[in-house]
This record gives sequence, structure tokens and C-alpha cells, in this order.
Amino acid sequence: MKQRNSKLIKDVHAINGMSLKIGEGERVGIIGRNGAGKSTLLKAIAGIYPLSNGSVDVRGTIRSLFELNLGFDFEATGRENIMYRGLLLGEHPQIVREKTKEIIEFADIGEFIDYPVKTYSAGMQVRLAFSISTSIRGDIILLDEVIGAGDASFFKKARQRITELIESAKILVLVSHDFNSVREFCTRVIWIEKGQIIEDGIPETVISKYLKATL
Repeated sequence: MKQRNSKLIKDVHAINGMSLKIGEGERVGIIGRNGAGKSTLLKAIAGIYPLSNGSVDVRGTIRSLFELNLGFDFEATGRENIMYRGLLLGEHPQIVREKTKEIIEFADIGEFIDYPVKTYSAGMQVRLAFSISTSIRGDIILLDEVIGAGDASFFKKARQRITELIESAKILVLVSHDFNSVREFCTRVIWIEKGQIIEDGIPETVISKYLKATL
């Protein structure tokens, strides 16, 4: 997977002159200050942001675990949204139907699964969106913060599912301010600042340099 050259959004260079390669088996953490370009990089890899120049070469299926409720139809029921979002994620309708029971059980929102999503609390929306998004595996996992989805009672099983997804994926790219999570999940860390790579190496070395420079 390669990211080259630059990224331009509304005349602002969010990623500029960047070139990196992430190979199979790598678990890469992206760190940096707010506004450094971390999330923009993730969305460029995901294909959410079009590149003004340069290229992204992705080999494998991507699962993006951020903006989880993107694509929800708030007038439709939770059950209907399982199919909508599953199709949006590129899954075959039959596979989505086969996974529906598992998704509903994991979300654990009871009878609300047959109510319009607009009636859900924010926590219920996150539960359902997380359950749908993580039920479909991918070769490349793009994660913006390790998700503690929903309330405390949901956190433990959500964290366990994230761990399983990461272990089964060929590549992980994790954007996070939580250095404990970066240390836990990543074997390589890239520090970016103003859309450029400052440091790229083993987690403890890069995190230490970042903290010395920013604290």
C-alpha cells in the first residue's frame, strides 16, 4: 500500500510531499498533534478524500472504522440499516442477511432494532454502527482511535472485537492520541506534523521523540 506526493482539500495542503509504504503484516500507528493531517491521511487511504495529485495504491479490501454512522438512513429501522450499511461496505446482500442475527445480538439494543434510527440515543447508534462495521472483515483495517463503543457495559466486548479484527487483518493503520493503545497494537509508528513525516520507526523510539518535542 503506497501513499505518494500530496493531498489538497479546499486549497489547504493537509498532506504534502508524503511518501510511505506499508507492507503486509505491519501494524502502523500514526501520531501527531491535532491538525497534523493524521485523519486526512487515513481518509485518503480509504478513498474518502480524492487526491489532487499523487496516488494511493491499495492491494486488498479496506475496512474503515471511523465515522461509523456514515450512511445511516435515520428514517429507516435499525434492521433495515444493517442491509443498507452492509451494501455500502461492499458486502453481498446474502452475506449481510446471514450476518444480521449476529449483528443484532452484538449490538444488544433489544426491540429498538425495529424502530427508526432517529429514535435511538447516541450510544445506541454507535452500538449498531460498530456491530455492522466490525462484522465484515477486511485485509486492511483503518482505525481512528481504538473504539470504546457505546457505554461501559459495551466497552469490553467492543475492545475484544477490535483486537480480533486487528489480529486477523493483513495491515492495520491506527490513528490515536492514546499511546498505550499504540504500544499495544502497533509494531511501527509514524509521527506526522503539518502533513509531513517527522519520524518513522519502532513505537517506543518515535513516541519518546514526539513527547520530548511536544511537552
